[in-house]
Amino acid sequence: MIRINKYIADAGVCSRREADQLISAGKIFLNGKVITELGTKVSDQDTVTYNGKVLKAERLKYVLVNKPKNYITTVKDTHERKTVIDLIDGACKERLYPVGRLDRDTTGLLLLTNDGDLTKRLTHPSFGVKKKYVIQLENSIHPDSLKEMVKGITLDEIGEVKFDEVKYGRQETDRTQLIVTLHSGKNRVIRRTMEYFDKNVLHLDRIEFAGIKKNELIRGKWRFLTPREVGFLKMTKVH
Repeated sequence: MIRINKYIADAGVCSRREADQLISAGKIFLNGKVITELGTKVSDQDTVTYNGKVLKAERLKYVLVNKPKNYITTVKDTHERKTVIDLIDGACKERLYPVGRLDRDTTGLLLLTNDGDLTKRLTHPSFGVKKKYVIQLENSIHPDSLKEMVKGITLDEIGEVKFDEVKYGRQETDRTQLIVTLHSGKNRVIRRTMEYFDKNVLHLDRIEFAGIKKNELIRGKWRFLTPREVGFLKMTKVH
């Protein structure tokens, strides 16, 4: 017996908190009857229905992809472009969804899962999930600009952005590559930051997400997270 909000989340509908809202709104049916009582428990013999569809609690899966360039971070694309789902074809029978997104031209780590609770946790601004990137610029960037990024800058349509750490990627003599760490999940924040400094990004690669590192994962390949990694992600606390 498990709480019905967890059952709904395990079915990939939404997070447990959002499931409680669906229950309170009378949108969940248990064995043909509307339920509104939070905390209701169900078993495998019960039938839970939402929007006329019978829900089945799935086994939770967690897949890490090293996304190549020119792949879209979406489940489907109306223009028939390659998506990250194509990269994990055959990984499992469960339907997985990207956690957050990477631009088409951005490469690197992307998590896909059917765990609605974890997705909510990792994408909600209050949790401030840490991300680390390598930025390759066309031209060098001055050390003062790095200090300014850590101190905080104001970007149009985004507002103030502060980087946790910014350093040169290779040596002090090569100022065209940066390694940056930040908690912001705002759209295209790194590329917009480089535009702020009049710098052209040649390549952007995410090498760490929520403490999960790329290690030996080759571009275009995927792997399942280890139980330890999953446990680590579920322990994520508000930043």
